[in-house]
Amino acid sequence: MTAVLTRRPGLGRIKVRSAGAPLHAFCLAFVALVVLAALFAPWLAPHDPNAVDLSQALAGTTADHPLGADAAGRDTHSRLLVGARASLLGPLGVVAFSTVLGVAVGMAAAWRGGWLDSVLSRSTELVFAFPGMLLAIIVISVYGEGLLAPVIALAVAYLPYVSRLTRSLVLAERMRPYVSAYQVQGHSPLAICLRHILPNIAPVVLAQATINFGYALMDLAGLSFLGLGVPPLTPDWGRMVFDGQTAIQHGYPLSAVLPCVLIVLTVVAFNVVGERWADRVARRTP
Repeated sequence: MTAVLTRRPGLGRIKVRSAGAPLHAFCLAFVALVVLAALFAPWLAPHDPNAVDLSQALAGTTADHPLGADAAGRDTHSRLLVGARASLLGPLGVVAFSTVLGVAVGMAAAWRGGWLDSVLSRSTELVFAFPGMLLAIIVISVYGEGLLAPVIALAVAYLPYVSRLTRSLVLAERMRPYVSAYQVQGHSPLAICLRHILPNIAPVVLAQATINFGYALMDLAGLSFLGLGVPPLTPDWGRMVFDGQTAIQHGYPLSAVLPCVLIVLTVVAFNVVGERWADRVARRTP
């Protein structure tokens, strides 16, 4: 008797067709535009984002500054473009760390079971009881402001979401015939998990990572607004909202309102793309 090993459609077989979903198409295009703007910001920015010109402080829209200037005379347009780098780099680090570690923890807990599953599951539940923002504030108070400390703290806070999702997916995959067939053939547990189970659960995990990216962007922007994120001279959307409070009081809200709008649109766009991706995976998974 010959065992037929089958695998569910992997990530490469999932085709995103946005023609029938205008909202998804718009969000996907917006995400691509923001990413491209972050990559090419140094060449697209018309001015030095940190160049202080007090003669242009709180200036309205002009030919040289189409989006106005902040209280220090820095060009809002340039700071928005360059600020996209730090605003996207931080969430990317959070998602990368939390996804890699969460998948490893969840896969180990589901495959080994027993006491290891209990220890890992209880440990992640303890993290659930601790708010991520509070953990980030404590870490920043110890190590000082910067991007690395809040990224690590939020990655630890997001890890339980990924690990619990991975654990449930791996437990379901372990019941499928192809896993038993590979075990009978003598494949090691590590090889089965990495070469066969992981590609099958990757679409769902990556969809969750896309949603987590939006939440991480919002959390890091909130920390920067509180003055606990990136250093003052680093262009960042959350920091721009913090710096733009003075401009709002003087009747020049663009330097604070525009980064708020970008934060909201980017978070919504990433959430829509991630949820749409997850729905497509759920419909195409037998």
